[in-house]
Amino acid sequence: MPQMIFVNLPVKDIETTKGFFGKLGFSFNPQFSDERTACLVISDTIFAMLLEEPRFKDFTKKEITDASTHTEVILALSAESREKVDELVDAALASGGSPANETQDLGFMYGRSFQDPDHHIWEVIWMDPAAVEAGGQA
Repeated sequence: MPQMIFVNLPVKDIETTKGFFGKLGFSFNPQFSDERTACLVISDTIFAMLLEEPRFKDFTKKEITDASTHTEVILALSAESREKVDELVDAALASGGSPANETQDLGFMYGRSFQDPDHHIWEVIWMDPAAVEAGGQA
């Protein structure tokens, strides 16, 4: 069985968050979702557990970071083309997300980013496969 990753993120309102990511074309695994939690399926091995803040607190003794003023994590997703980067980020911005950082265009690598409704930063990046094989030099 391949190793999987489950990133846990606190959210204010699970329905708002599910609606946002649903508009971006993502699905949810109902087996790991309930009225306070949604399991966002990113790939066959990558998932984001979106937990309403009181439920998130069940897993930590630390305070929850206010992502509107502090950066707790930057989530980076690969895309299969520059066009797919633009499609996903444009959809996020049209669905209630907000801009995060400036577009990065290095020729062999292209990336844009957005903030979801809870201000988590998501980067979407395409890298030329030839550059990956050459160790980032294309």
